[in-house]
Order: sequence, then C-alpha cells, then structure tokens
Amino acid sequence: MTGMRRILLTLWLVLYCSTSGAADLTARQAWIRLLPGDLPAAGYLELVNSGTNRVQLVGVQSTGFGAVELHESSEQSGVARMRRVDRLQIPAGGTLRLKPRGYHLMLFRPTAKLQPGDRVTVTLEFSDGTRLPVEFLLRDATGQ
Repeated sequence: MTGMRRILLTLWLVLYCSTSGAADLTARQAWIRLLPGDLPAAGYLELVNSGTNRVQLVGVQSTGFGAVELHESSEQSGVARMRRVDRLQIPAGGTLRLKPRGYHLMLFRPTAKLQPGDRVTVTLEFSDGTRLPVEFLLRDATGQ
C-alpha cells in the first residue's frame, strides 16, 4: 500500500468513526413527571438511532436535579419492582422508548422550584464519549 493510500484510509477511518454512534441519535417526546413533596421525578423520551451502529446510553445528568439515574420498572407475580441499570442499548436503526412501567430516568433533588410547564435540560451521555442535551417538558403527577 502506498503512503498516499495509507493516509487516505486512515483519514476515512477517522471520519467514519467520528460520525458514528451518538451523532445519529434524535430525541423525541421528552417529558418529566413531577411528583409532590420530595418524591423523585421520572423522565421519559424516545431515542431514535438512525445510524448503522448500536449506541449505549451510559449516563445522565442535569443542572436542574442533584442526581439522575437510569431505571427499569417491571412487574413480577403482581409485585411492582424497580431497579437501577448501568446502560441501555439503542440498536442500529432502532428506537429506545423510556416510558412509564418500563425503562425511565429517575431525577432526584431538584435544584430549584419546578412546576408543570417549565422546561429542564437533561444531558444524555454515551459510551463513545458523546453527549446529547435534551430539553424536557415538566408535567404534573397525572402526566398532563
């Protein structure tokens, strides 16, 4: 392989790798359910991966909350359960739905007084190091 071909191949690989992954994600229908008192809020959205590589959501943060975690709700033998998860996969060409009674965000300790109708930015962090800021609409406990 000539020097010029090697340089072009290296450049192509760098460009290809830098444009894959979280850069191919779109967030839709992002909203947060506020609960009364000091109860944690729950966040929901759809993440659409239009790329050819799967993407892993590995972290979440927001200046509007003291802590944000990824969680999964499930029901086993009529008993509701919730557990923290470390990462969520978004398949290539697929959609990950964070929704009630499924995967969702748990948002703890709001940093300011929040009300339905407000908007808060939540930053999603991916395994390739990229970050995606998403604006969430705040709703009341009924989801309205």
